[in-house]
Formats: sequence, C-alpha cells, structure tokens
Amino acid sequence: MTTISQQPQQPPQKKPLLEQMRDALRVRHYSIRTETSYVDWAKRYILFHHKRHPETMGAPEINAFLTYLAAEQNIAASTQTQAISAILFLYRNVLQLDIDEPLAIVRAKKPERLPVVLTKDEVQAILRQMSGDHQLTAKILYGSGLRLMECVRLRVKDLDFAQRQIVVREGKGMKDRVTMLPDQLREPLQAHLARVKQLHQSDLEKGYGAVYLPFALERKYPNAHTEWGWQYAFPSDRLSADPRSPGVTRRHHIDESGLQKAVRRAAQSAGIVKPVGPHTFRHCFATHLLESGYDIRTVQELLGHADVRTTMIYTHVLNRGGLAVRSPLD
Repeated sequence: MTTISQQPQQPPQKKPLLEQMRDALRVRHYSIRTETSYVDWAKRYILFHHKRHPETMGAPEINAFLTYLAAEQNIAASTQTQAISAILFLYRNVLQLDIDEPLAIVRAKKPERLPVVLTKDEVQAILRQMSGDHQLTAKILYGSGLRLMECVRLRVKDLDFAQRQIVVREGKGMKDRVTMLPDQLREPLQAHLARVKQLHQSDLEKGYGAVYLPFALERKYPNAHTEWGWQYAFPSDRLSADPRSPGVTRRHHIDESGLQKAVRRAAQSAGIVKPVGPHTFRHCFATHLLESGYDIRTVQELLGHADVRTTMIYTHVLNRGGLAVRSPLD
C-alpha cells in the first residue's frame, strides 16, 4: 500500500506593515478618513528615516520626526497631534511595542483663535447665492448645527419629520445626539427625499441600490443595505467602487468638497470678505442661539460638545466686539 507523504504546510505570509496597520484601524472601527491619514503618517515616518523598519527605531527617531514637522515644516498644532497619534498607534496596536522614553518633541504652538461668525443677514445673503442640494445642505448646517460630515452622512431614517428632529449618528467621538429639524426645511427635504427615492428605486432595478452599513450591521440585518431608510439622504450623482469592499459598486453620499467649493463661491458672490466655509454655519448656529437667549447647556447638547468649555468660546463673539465693552468714542 502506497502512502502519500503530506507536504508541510507553509505558514501564512505576513502582510506588509501598512496593510497590518489598516487592518488594526478597521478592527477598532476608525473612519476611513482617519485610516487614510494614519497610514500616510506612518509611511512618511518610515521614509523620513530612509525606510528603516519601525521595530528598529524608538523614541529618539519619533522625536526627530515630530520635531522636524514642527520646526522645519511649520505644521499646525492639530496636524502634529494627529501625526503623534498615528505613530503611537503604529507602535502600540500594530507592533505591540510600548514607547518607554518620554517624547521630548518640539511642540507646534496651538493658536488661540476665535471662530469666524457671520451676522444673520450675511448668512442669508450667502444662502441666497446657493441653489439645489448645496443650498439645502447649507441650510441644514446653519439651521441644525451639524458638522459637514455629519450632514453628508445623514441617512433617510435619521430625519424625523413627526418629531421635528434630526438624529446624528456616530458624530465626533462616536456619539449620537439629537438636534432640531427646522420647520422651514420640512417641505424642501420631503420633496428632495421623494426624488432620492426614485433614484434608489432605479438603482434597485439595475441590480444596485445597496448602501454601505457600518460595523457588522450588514451581517446582522442582511436586507438592511437595500432598504430605503438606510440610504443616504444626500447620495452621490454617480455609482462608485467601495474602497473597503473590492468588487462592490455602491452609491455613496455626496462629496463634501463640492459643498465646500459652493459655499466659498456663494460667499464671494455675496461680497462677504470674511473667510467662510461650511463649518462657519455651525459657528453661526451656536452664536445666534446664544444671542437669542438660549441656555449655554442647551446649545452644548445640540452641538454635541463633551465639555461646556468648548461651547463657551461662542460667548466671546457675542454682541459688540471687545468683549461687549462700549468704546468711549461711542
């Protein structure tokens, strides 16, 4: 009887380091934007040290890279903080190494800036220069205090017309919150969703119509990805490949850069010389509510701030300039 000798099984090949980092970020449910940024910082760190493997480096090399960013590249403090977080994630969660030595880096100075706030007339002047979906989303930013990505990622089910509220899912810090749905937007939004529903129905008839679902919801609710309630309220005008699911074509939400450009163009057309972007509407939302006499704790809840001190920045731009002190010249 002939026996067949079994070939020894080859151990599975290790993925490249940056791919391992991507997997670690996805397991921890980091957003695709954070994933892209963190991997890019890790790549820049490795290239800065002439492609040395991070396992052969430690705190001195990290200090050198981060100091270079602040001292020679003149990056903003928030950018340097992101670079620090990315590199520490690489060591702690991918390489399973602790950085024992303290990071004695040159810190980029964090400026103490006040937010740009428009008057109510200036806001209306900008909105009048906009049209279509861009105007509708800008009105949501101002009328509900949403962040840009919170707005473009809204799902149909999160618009509660009966309760006149918007449920913000997985906002900053992975927190849900509730904010108001302005009465002025109820009819325009309902008309917009009627058009979106027709688009979704057309996608279903063509074999598409499945939307991205976070975490394991697609396995838990197998049919949810094609259901109307889970669709994006502001879908893209074209189908595209899902970057996290090779071979899958979906209709994603609108590209936020289109709204950013539309807001800037509208501000220029309205003759506004202040620097204006989509996030400016959120600043205006908070400031104008405080001007109207609403309690700062209420505004804090609507904005989703963890600390009321973050909300208090808007008290510094209320009423007259110079901390509301009347000039002797007046």
